Amino acid sequence: MNLRTTLVLWLMTFCFLPAQAQEKARILGKTNEGATISLLRAADSSVVKLAIADQNGGFELDQLEPGSYILEISAVGFNTHHSGMITLSADQPVYDAGTINLQAIKGELQGVTVTATRKMIEVKPDKTVVNVEAAISNAGATALEVLEKSPGVSVDRDGNLSLKGRQGVLVMIDGKPSYLTGSDLVNLLNSMTANQLDQIEIMTNPPAKYDAAGNSGVINIKTKRNKQKGWNGNLNLAYTQGRYNRSTNSLTLNYKNEKLSVSLTYNYNLLKNFNDLYIRRTYSDDAGEKITGYFDQPTYMRIRGHHNGLRLGLDYSLNKKTTVGLNTSGFIGPRTYKSESIGYLMDDDRIVDSTVRTFSNTSNKWVNGTLNLNLRHTINPGSEITADLDYLHYDMTNRQIFDNQINVENGTDKQGQLKGDLPANIRIYAAKTDYSTNLKNDWKLEAGFKTSFVKTDNEANYFNANGTAWDPDYSKTNHFLYEENIQAAYVNSNKKLGKWSMQAGLRFEHTGYKGRQLGNPEKSDSSFKRQYSSLFPTVYITRDLDSNNTFTINTGRRIDRPAYQQLNPFLFFINEYTYSVGNPYIQPQFTWNFQVAHTYKSWLTTSLEYARTSQNFSQLFRTEGRVTIITEGNLATQQNLNLTVTANRNLTRWWTSNLSITAFYQEIKGQTKDFNSKTTSANGNINNQFKFGKGWSGELSGFYNAKVTDGQFTIYGFGQVAAGVGKQVLKGKGTIRLNARDIFFTQKIKGDIRYQNVLERFNQTRDSRQLTLSFSWRFGKQLGESRKRNTNSTAEEQNRVRTGG
Repeated sequence: MNLRTTLVLWLMTFCFLPAQAQEKARILGKTNEGATISLLRAADSSVVKLAIADQNGGFELDQLEPGSYILEISAVGFNTHHSGMITLSADQPVYDAGTINLQAIKGELQGVTVTATRKMIEVKPDKTVVNVEAAISNAGATALEVLEKSPGVSVDRDGNLSLKGRQGVLVMIDGKPSYLTGSDLVNLLNSMTANQLDQIEIMTNPPAKYDAAGNSGVINIKTKRNKQKGWNGNLNLAYTQGRYNRSTNSLTLNYKNEKLSVSLTYNYNLLKNFNDLYIRRTYSDDAGEKITGYFDQPTYMRIRGHHNGLRLGLDYSLNKKTTVGLNTSGFIGPRTYKSESIGYLMDDDRIVDSTVRTFSNTSNKWVNGTLNLNLRHTINPGSEITADLDYLHYDMTNRQIFDNQINVENGTDKQGQLKGDLPANIRIYAAKTDYSTNLKNDWKLEAGFKTSFVKTDNEANYFNANGTAWDPDYSKTNHFLYEENIQAAYVNSNKKLGKWSMQAGLRFEHTGYKGRQLGNPEKSDSSFKRQYSSLFPTVYITRDLDSNNTFTINTGRRIDRPAYQQLNPFLFFINEYTYSVGNPYIQPQFTWNFQVAHTYKSWLTTSLEYARTSQNFSQLFRTEGRVTIITEGNLATQQNLNLTVTANRNLTRWWTSNLSITAFYQEIKGQTKDFNSKTTSANGNINNQFKFGKGWSGELSGFYNAKVTDGQFTIYGFGQVAAGVGKQVLKGKGTIRLNARDIFFTQKIKGDIRYQNVLERFNQTRDSRQLTLSFSWRFGKQLGESRKRNTNSTAEEQNRVRTGG
């Protein structure tokens, strides 16, 4: 199926979706923007239905049974309004309440500031929500540092995210995939500051309308959006001091009126960091009984860079039913990496045979741009259609210089330089449309279609120094082209039956891709291509036993596709004794997830989950002589069983505690014994928030990840403790915070890697112990909330880009 056919099908889907929904009685009207509308039964004043007035003040209450009702309308700073008796019948199913203007509260209540406190963590039936601003220690932090202490989330030494003990997480930003993995995703998350974030949504089994990617679930990072009418803004400044200093700053300006909403955000981050890595490889004979040699390599890396980012959002209401939107963003992020490593190759008596000293100097720059056009149209009360068109690009430059000095104990010395020029660009196009309607008897139906097209172009040009000239090194040089097209369609249905709530969905995805490795004078061309289709069902069942207890059961199937650059079959140079190489034959991995959860009084949630992954792909290590080669492959079948307990309690009027603990058992059965592993482990985090009065607040928090084995890898336990204090200033419009992260410097990652006849041990340290002073200032007029749409058509494609920066 080509791109033209895809777009025709997309347009047909948009045009021929149902235009009508089965409609019962309804009430409509207009009042203050953001007001809460409660429909009360006239007989006993019980609440029948709730709604929020939109940006134009409009509201509709639909799917109502004939009968007598009263409207109650309330908003902060206004007197509550009660209507007269409203009677709905088969002959008069529609009631127009007209325009209801709320009256401002007069007298002593004028000037009163109403403050609502958001919980740090909210557990809902389909997701866990982290409210970023609720934690003092998030001030001045990066998005990655916020994720590291989120419930069930852990980050390994290469930046791979795990959720409840399993890798394969789809990371989305405002519903849009990050399109990055590994160290490149880390770079992006490190460039985003916590003061830009509103919430983090963690979903282990998302509904069918989401892309099926991410075998362990989806993490959606939601940035702050304009919700106030008029001019307003937010200024955030933060200075952080660890071994090195860094600064994170942002300015947001918003304007909103009856029809137009505009938001502009600029952020500038200055980064300095270090990454120290010590590796020891122990070589044994084929029988694994006798040690034959050692290789020690300490590496010291210093990182400097800055980040300029700009985002513009615009929504315009064409009329009461139709809104169009434009969202565009971009960033420029240059960085430099300077590292020095010394490799000591030793015999079995630890006598040095040779020494390799490598100095490397790498400079890279990311240039990114995105454009989203969206449309929302309300067909009738309860029926809505949306459409999105997306374009995204990444352009990367990456220049490397390696200076290698080899000294052999017999007196032979060798010196050489290697230069690398690794440009890459990625183009992503996507379109989607979604339709939802409310049918009879609390039955909701959703359907949609999506298409995406990805094109990547990656070069790796290497040159060896020859005096003052540079000769091409064709053994390392390569040029890789890749294209991928994914077509998807889904249907999803929700139904309420008394105390039961049921949801079922089915998603279909067809994937076609092709790759081409261009040849050079020493290497011939090679290519590959493949197509496959898959179905991804999801089922959710919720039962309210009583007002205190709710049970939920859900299951679903998901997929993980390899990162685009993982399919590149050529070699990537790391140092004289370490290479990495892609694998064009990696197959996607598929996972079935099952979960049973119980919630007690909305503050205690316990869940038991089981997952089985087939064709599990993973990073694998192998050796050729004394050289270690890192590649990827489908190695095993993985099973995971975990138990999670989450508690959110107000222990006193001034102390709120959030606790989340996950214990899990993981078993991997590989093709050879190198990949077989069984492990029982756990991770947990706790956050305590304190309110001291007079604008003062405090925090004491921490997280810990216990030892875990995953195939060839064993990672030992690590964690951190953080604390902070905050004070409101400028009549509550400003906040000053001082916080410390990793106070005891315990976030050091240590582990083992076993492959063939090699045991590799590593110890990694970075600039995690930091003290941050931050200031935030909210200015402008604060008015009621309005509904704002923020969707797009991109799904999981970005999450698989590895830029090699």
